[in-house]
Amino acid sequence: MSRSATAIDKLIGQNIRIFRIAKRLSQTELGAAIGVTFQQVQKYEKGANRVGSGRLSEIADFLDVPIIRLFDGRTKRGPEAVPGPIVTDLLSGPYAVKMLQAFSKIPSQNLRRSLLHLTESVGSRSKSLTLSAKARGKHGPPVTNGSKGSRRTVNRSKGNPAALSTD
Repeated sequence: MSRSATAIDKLIGQNIRIFRIAKRLSQTELGAAIGVTFQQVQKYEKGANRVGSGRLSEIADFLDVPIIRLFDGRTKRGPEAVPGPIVTDLLSGPYAVKMLQAFSKIPSQNLRRSLLHLTESVGSRSKSLTLSAKARGKHGPPVTNGSKGSRRTVNRSKGNPAALSTD
């Protein structure tokens, strides 16, 4: 049997990270609770190191989730496999859980729908702008307007409706 980490180890690690962030815990706090360093938690979350069964049970107990939830997102191989990204892959990205937590606090369905459309638009525009900039080979630092206290930058891309953005 192989001792190196596998795809399931990566999935478990992603789920540990998702639940840890959802509970607003740092890697240091989780590590202290289960008796390992934050570096070890980091390795678990990246899927670089396997999590033993006893440690996995401790993590599930501390995060207050059923241990089976750490296996969520496991996919079948073959024709029954679901195409596209797995939800846990999406949630393991930076800010994803925090964004979802903030979004869930918005009571208005209309506002939620508007934010969804805005986010989808920004995401598709950002991808196309990045691809077109790479194709043109035009990279460089942003041009600032020069005034102190202002963080406005001018995007050099012609035809970009968001040519002036505030950070």
